[in-house]
Amino acid sequence: MYNKIIFLITLACCLNISKSQTFSIARIHYNGGGDWYSDPSSIPNLLDYLTANTPVSAHRKEFQIKLTDDNISQHPFLYMTGHGNIKLSDDEVISLRSALMSGSFLHADDNYGMDESFRREIKKVFPNKDFVQLPKDHAIFNSYYKFENGLPKIHEHDKKPPQALALFEGEKILVLYTYESDLGDGWEDASVHNDPLTLRESALKMGVNIIYFSLIQ
Repeated sequence: MYNKIIFLITLACCLNISKSQTFSIARIHYNGGGDWYSDPSSIPNLLDYLTANTPVSAHRKEFQIKLTDDNISQHPFLYMTGHGNIKLSDDEVISLRSALMSGSFLHADDNYGMDESFRREIKKVFPNKDFVQLPKDHAIFNSYYKFENGLPKIHEHDKKPPQALALFEGEKILVLYTYESDLGDGWEDASVHNDPLTLRESALKMGVNIIYFSLIQ
């Protein structure tokens, strides 16, 4: 009964959002040498899937921003991925902290290779916060689609289980870090990784769950 109530609240909320504004994703263009632009077809495919399978209206293309851009406050859903090094300036650290504390949500998805630098840089943003691994029964795994086993494993990297890690402010998630899952690869065009349809569907559905959760939490 509880999950049904949550689902109805979610649906009503997103219906209201879809009528008043168009959902968008802003990819963060960071420095340090990492390929912030990786998986170029991933976000458009996720946004297409969101529009086709939920009541939410979404922009069909991603926005690309730097953390010091004046319009960062206009992008409540921020996304970061890549394989290599991330380096945030002092101004970017302050800007990201301000955006997240003012209501923005960051989803960081390790595309294999950004883990060490991302943890280092996000610690500068929130030095007094530590990542908490979300349990399989957390609401993010039931916000639209049901994932009984938690975060899906899309691509194998180091034979580690997938982890959904979060930084909280009270009960609100400010940052979701998906590690050893590689959702972005699952969102890419089918021809890029030649993944089975079931695996790609799993990645896309989890992406929808993350978006829905960010809207209703």
